[in-house]
Amino acid sequence: MTATPEALELLHLAARAADSKQAEDLVALDVSEPLALTDIFLLASGRNERNVVAIASEVEDKLIEAGFKPLRREGRSEGRWVLLDFGDLVVHVFHEEDRQFYSLERLWSDCPAIALDLETAARVSE
Repeated sequence: MTATPEALELLHLAARAADSKQAEDLVALDVSEPLALTDIFLLASGRNERNVVAIASEVEDKLIEAGFKPLRREGRSEGRWVLLDFGDLVVHVFHEEDRQFYSLERLWSDCPAIALDLETAARVSE
């Protein structure tokens, strides 16, 4: 099983939104095979708590503008690890230190990465 076209659309909208707020180390993982609840994890890092909240807010705002509603959000008040669940896509925005500590990339290392071409996406939207 692979990620659905809708999940990939969500991913690219979310990745561009995160990138616009200087998210670092964006990684997308196709988790559709081991998880029945979602297709893709998008992982991103912020430099500090304010940056983490800004990234998460921008992702949520852009996806809502595109007609997608979040099913759940957690962690915004702390700004250390914000989780946004959009069904087919779950976005994890971490503070750099928390991302290293929880190491989701290692936990899901057997899931294929999805390429993110943010430079092309930026040129298309200009």
